[in-house]
Amino acid sequence: MEIPKRYSDLTKDELVQEISNLNHQARKAEQMDMINELEVILRKKTMAQSYLLDASQFIPGEQYELIEEPGVLFMITYMNGIFAWGHKSTSEEEIGIPIALLKKPGK
Repeated sequence: MEIPKRYSDLTKDELVQEISNLNHQARKAEQMDMINELEVILRKKTMAQSYLLDASQFIPGEQYELIEEPGVLFMITYMNGIFAWGHKSTSEEEIGIPIALLKKPGK
C-alpha cells in the first residue's frame, strides 16, 4: 500500500490533479447527501489550493477579505506556511486560515 504524499510534497501538476479528484469526490458526496463528507472534501480542496498560491504574497499587517464571508476582513499578524494567522474584523480571537480563503479587498 502506497503512503499518500503530503500536499506540501506534491508538484503543481499533482496538486491540480488532486483538486480535480476532490471536485469529483465532492460532487458524489453532494449527490449522496453526505454533508459531513462533503465538508471534509471541501477543506482538503482548500488546503490543496493553498499550496498552489505564493504564500509570500500574503503580508503580515495587511487586511484581506474572507472569501467565505464577504465583507469580513482578516488582518494577518503572521504567516506559518500556507496559514495566515490573525483576526477577523468581527473578532479579536486569533485564528489560522488557509491562504486560499483570502483575497485582496475589492478583487
